[in-house]
Amino acid sequence: MRFDSIIIGGGAAGLMAAVTAAESGRRVAIFEKNDRIGKKLRITGKGRCNVTNFCDIDEFMKNVPVNNRFLYSSFSGYTPEDVMEFFENAGVPLKVERGNRVFPVSDKAVDIVSAFDRKIKQLGIKLIREKVTDLLIDDGVCCGIKTEKNEYNSETVLVATGGASYPLTGSTGDGYRFAQKAGHTVTDIVPSLVPLEISEKFCSELNGLALKNISLTLLEGEKKIFSDLGEMSFMHYGVTGPLVLTSSSRIRKTENGRYSLLLDLKPGLTPEKLDRRLQRDFTEMPNIEFRNILIKLLPSKLIPVIIKLSGIDAETKACQITRVQRNELVKLLKNIKLTITGFRPVEEAIVTSGGVSIKEINPKTMESKLVSGLFFAGEVLDVDGYTGGFNLQIAFSTGHAAGMNL
Repeated sequence: MRFDSIIIGGGAAGLMAAVTAAESGRRVAIFEKNDRIGKKLRITGKGRCNVTNFCDIDEFMKNVPVNNRFLYSSFSGYTPEDVMEFFENAGVPLKVERGNRVFPVSDKAVDIVSAFDRKIKQLGIKLIREKVTDLLIDDGVCCGIKTEKNEYNSETVLVATGGASYPLTGSTGDGYRFAQKAGHTVTDIVPSLVPLEISEKFCSELNGLALKNISLTLLEGEKKIFSDLGEMSFMHYGVTGPLVLTSSSRIRKTENGRYSLLLDLKPGLTPEKLDRRLQRDFTEMPNIEFRNILIKLLPSKLIPVIIKLSGIDAETKACQITRVQRNELVKLLKNIKLTITGFRPVEEAIVTSGGVSIKEINPKTMESKLVSGLFFAGEVLDVDGYTGGFNLQIAFSTGHAAGMNL
């Protein structure tokens, strides 16, 4: 069977490329080994799908720490405004939230996938659920693919298979193998936007505890790398959640002790105000034991850990706590240190850092410089951004550029 263009992967980049190419009159087929398209899209943004970030090119580039210059052409050709217009026209109303993050008004990621599904049907794009096993390359030209069942010929082939994160969604690193078979360099694959392992043992005691409206600061030695307000959660191995995932993308090498996190449980209160708050509580309840007086201030699961870290006996009456002890408690609540020992496995990452070397890809067309007719887009490339819709924008921009040139 022959097509004008074959796209390997029914994720964000592949779907955008397929729609773009089909709208240009190409006979397009998407090969997706999963039972449905957009499997990873359905779970992004906690099932809400942060489709893009409504920012300009300068702000976008600040949020892409790896190889951002490669994206100037594709981003200029397909901006966040273009992405938003695409989905609005496809019947998905959007809204802009804090940090310029764009979501469906419905808060349902499935609406984004459904929009692509409708487009596929409208444009007559063929969806073939077969696992691609190899590229067909003849004399430096990619002329099709091989699946577990058949061979398919085409003028152009796009590899949009994703990275190695969330393998249950189909991102199992197939694209890296296809790239290497075609002679491409694949850089080291490491997790990005990934939970972090922590050496402090009390994390396991706090397993499952979610904290909101806290401040998290990432330090390299004594140097502040990142700081923001938001949410995080404790796990048996360490920490996860939006703040932690964003922090992780700033970390290059997780040598034991090189990086640490500082947790401020009360960022809305200065040390002076927090101290006055504690004084008031202690004065109002002078005969209440220390372990019970913290109930108004902290989640119950956190109290035993804070008591242990403070060094104050749990049965000490409020009126017996000294000024020095109170000052140390204030410092603790504003500066809980977590020592980072490593990333969680790449399978738990939202995205992977590393991939097909961008030096071997034409940034305007996404075509291979080594094999004619072979294209790459999305997470399979050695480009990744921070949280906030930047990675999906990368997928849509590179997918659109590929689709225009397939």
